Amino acid sequence: MNPQAKLIFATSLLMGTTITISSNHWILAWTGLEINTLAILPLISKSHHPRAIEAATKYFLVQATASALVLFSSMTNAWHTGQWDITQLTHPTSCLILTSAIAMKLGLAPFHFWFPEVLQGSSLTTGLLLSTAMKFPPITLLYMTSQSLNPALLTTMAILSAALGGWMGLNQTQTRKILAFSSISHLGWMAIIVTYSPKLALLNFYLYTLMTAAAFLTLNSMKVLKLSTLMTSWSKTPTLSAMLLLTLLSLAGLPPLTGFLPKWLIIEELTKQEMAPTATIISLLSLLSLFFYLRLTYCSTITLPPHTTNHMKRWHTNKPVNTSVAILTTLSIMLLPISPIILTIM
Repeated sequence: MNPQAKLIFATSLLMGTTITISSNHWILAWTGLEINTLAILPLISKSHHPRAIEAATKYFLVQATASALVLFSSMTNAWHTGQWDITQLTHPTSCLILTSAIAMKLGLAPFHFWFPEVLQGSSLTTGLLLSTAMKFPPITLLYMTSQSLNPALLTTMAILSAALGGWMGLNQTQTRKILAFSSISHLGWMAIIVTYSPKLALLNFYLYTLMTAAAFLTLNSMKVLKLSTLMTSWSKTPTLSAMLLLTLLSLAGLPPLTGFLPKWLIIEELTKQEMAPTATIISLLSLLSLFFYLRLTYCSTITLPPHTTNHMKRWHTNKPVNTSVAILTTLSIMLLPISPIILTIM
């Protein structure tokens, strides 16, 4: 793709996100979401492969529907209350429609079906944008309207997301689809806590972004799209494979890695809200996700390619590790000891 075109799309993405997160008026927020959608479409379909075109079409249809629902919910609220302010969403029907619209934009269950397919049709770098940057504006809207939303509905959707994200990722062999289901599962943890502690949901999103970016960029450096390719990566890039192991275990939420922090805080908050059974259910459902993360780590570091078949031996590469991968991986692994500082900032 032309560098000038890339620059225009990147600037549009940045502008759309900034407009949405800084707006108080529903029409402005909707405009930002639309700019974002239109800017990411050429990046999804840039390879001109039929799968990429299909992914771009699916993404456009889903996002257009979700944007229409956002507009419809804000207009219904304005009709009944005379308010266009985002934080003044009080009409129950508007709250219900908005929850569905944001769930559709984020890929929360039961509106999650488009996300793995779109990610599978995109490159790893575009997949990273779809999994992190494109989720920031809807998460911000969820944060700003959290006081008005129905906790029971969000809790149901969250548990469904954690269950489906873990369950459907079990038999996948494509790394992009595995990361898509991982994303759905993580969104469940954010949705369950957003009405009780919105700041905690945002912290969870920031840490999820760190860990997912580290995983995507590592896989991109290793040029890994399938589990079978991952099995031969140890002989080529042992350091990156070892780092990927730790990043994936951090995404799974194992202590003493960074990913344990948001899960621990969310379980603590849910227990304070007298929702211990819910906390137990979502914790048990995260074991499903742990299984496919362990499968990935097993493929990347523990298995070696069979020696009985004739195959080309891959040589170690002398290419230095990307600085951004090194920084993100370090943050994905080592933030737990400084959690008291993070909590005081919040």
